[in-house]
This record gives sequence, structure tokens and C-alpha cells, in this order.
Amino acid sequence: MIPVMTCYLPVDVTSLVRVSGSARKDMKIGFTILSCLLLLHLSAGYSAMRTPVPTAHDDGPYVHYTKDMIHLRRIVTVNGSASLQHDSMRISDKAGLVLTVNTDLPGKTFAVRLKARLENEKPEYRKASRQLVISDIEGNFGAFRKLLLSAGVIDDRFEWTFGDGHLILCGDFFDRGDQVTELLWLCYSLEDKAIRAGGRLHFILGNHEIMNLSSDLRYVHPRYLEHAALMQLGYNTFYDAGSELGRWLRTKNVAEKIGRNLYAHGGISRLVNLVDWDLPALNAMARPFYADTAFIYPDVRTELVFSDQGPFWFRGYYTGDTTGMAAIIDTTCLKFGVERVVTGHTPVADTVSSWYGGKLINVDTPHRLGKSEALLLEGGRIYRIDASGKKILFGK
Repeated sequence: MIPVMTCYLPVDVTSLVRVSGSARKDMKIGFTILSCLLLLHLSAGYSAMRTPVPTAHDDGPYVHYTKDMIHLRRIVTVNGSASLQHDSMRISDKAGLVLTVNTDLPGKTFAVRLKARLENEKPEYRKASRQLVISDIEGNFGAFRKLLLSAGVIDDRFEWTFGDGHLILCGDFFDRGDQVTELLWLCYSLEDKAIRAGGRLHFILGNHEIMNLSSDLRYVHPRYLEHAALMQLGYNTFYDAGSELGRWLRTKNVAEKIGRNLYAHGGISRLVNLVDWDLPALNAMARPFYADTAFIYPDVRTELVFSDQGPFWFRGYYTGDTTGMAAIIDTTCLKFGVERVVTGHTPVADTVSSWYGGKLINVDTPHRLGKSEALLLEGGRIYRIDASGKKILFGK
């Protein structure tokens, strides 16, 4: 076991992130500068400590692979000081490894077992008896936990209780909030539990997932940059191809069809409609470039996927000139064989909202303001459901 270390970082990380700029191509340069500045402070700040008692401000674990070894890193906080714990074990012992992950509740944790293997998700599924849809949680573990409990997806031990139902997460679980790591591990663990019960968890990537994979750090909570420096790692390694969560994220899709519903973070633009591809082709084209930092794509179709007209970034359903948008949605429904499109990404109301005669539903609600809702499709009816469990019928 590597000795536990601590360091104090007197760097204004927020200002450094701001200096890095908003353009995606500038982020690579900004990140390099940020890393160097933070590491300068590290060189003078380390001192050995005894193993601390974990607190609610911990972060991790982060799981990385090198050759035949697994590395487990966790940040713990004692008396206001952040410290690093780093353990290593052989990959041959992976099956017996159980991770303990904190929640938003002090002293409350859940256990995670690493998956034996990771496979790319299918893009199309048959109709599910129940579908609960949530998006844009952005690091807010408490809001996510309350919605899952209120809808009967989990119990207070974080076990799956949704039977053969499907939980669809329409992107943007990263950034802004301070419990991104915990959220990802909960989704990771519920995925296997859902399958064993005959259900599914679908984690569809949003623009913030892509931003983090491709080192665009403009909305990353400062604590994660501090923790990366404390680990003497670049933040981009948290989710690179050598990390467990990074490998898992790379198996996820841009858009998925479940029964007669199409799910995407931003939506399907007129230009995407014009391209001759189905969902398997769309996802296969996007997947190799999730973590690309050059932003130079091999063809115009791939460039389209990652542009502001692509499924991650498109806002045209709700903003700008929406003339003819109903016809564009009709074309999308016909193209992909669905009745409606469900998105997040663009905040338009404090509640889940229905658009264009119910052919479009937006599930992006302001969770950070305590106005959390999810979309529930059950028994041929469509409901809004809030964190208290109150269901409001608003469609068929």
C-alpha cells in the first residue's frame, strides 16, 4: 500500500479554469497550463499521514489498469485536509474486489463490484413495461437518489426494485456538481442489478460526458481538478481508456430506441435526418471519437455528429427559429420508427414538458434548485413524477 499523503493547494482553481477559455480547441492548452501550475504547488505540500477516517467529502474510488495491476485511488478529507489513498492489486484478484462508494448522506455508502467484461450497448430495445427517464443531474447525487426512491427504482440500500422496468438516463451527469464520481458508480452498479431482475439501465451520453472525455474542462467542479493534482494525474486520466469508468462510458450510445420512443440528449436535427444511417450506424460512427481532442474528423458525417447540429448539442427543438420543427420531428419519427422523441439538454421549464402534440418530451428540470422531475411511461400512459412520488398524468 502506498503511504497516505496530504497536501494543501492554495491555488484558485476556479480562476484557472476560467482563464482556459470556452473554445473546445483551447481547452487542451488550458488544461496543460492548469496541470503544471497545480503540480508546482504539490511539490512543496506533501507530508505523510496516518490512514484517515473517511468523511462525506471524500472522492472516489478511481480505478485504473496498468499491465496486470489494478490501481485504486481515493481522496479522503480529515480536519479539512485532502489526502490520497492509493492501493494496488493484481487483475487476477479483480473478481473479489468490492468498492465502497459514498452517497450524499453522511455515513451512507453502497457497494460496487467491477464488471467481468464490458460490451458496447445495443442501440435498440423492445418495448418495456415501465420506463423512467431522467436527465441533466450534473453531479447532484441527492436529487438523483430522491427521484429513484420516489419512483420505486431503488430502495434505501441502493438495490434495484424496478423489476423489468427500464431506467433511461439522457445525459449530462457530469460537471457543475460535486458528486459526479458517486453518480457514475451508482449507475454502473445499478446496470448489472437491473439486468439480473429482467430490467435495464440505459446511460445515454450527453455533451457534458463528451466534454469530460475529450478534456473540455470548462464546467468541471474545482474539487476534481484539485484531486487530480493531488493524485499527480491529469484530470483527463480519470476517464481515459485505462480507467474502469472511462472504459464503461465508451460502451454507451449517442441515441437509443426503446419500443416506440427515441432517446437522445439534445435531439435529432434536420441535417441528421438527411443522412442515410440507422441507429446502429450512427452510434458506431460516433463511438471512436468520444475522447478525441484533435476535433479533426474523417468525414462530414462524423463532424456533424459532434457539431451543434448533432445529438449531443442540438437545441433547435426549443430555441431559435423553430419554423417547420413539427415536420422535422415527424421525419425523425418516420426515419427511426418511433412515435416520440425524448430529450434533455435544453432547460425550458421547471417541470417535464410535452411539445408538438406530445411527439417531443423534454426532461431537463432544474435539479439544483430542488425542482426535480422525471418522465414515467407506465401502462400506456405518460406521467410526470417528482421527488415526493407525486405522479401527474399529462399524456397517453
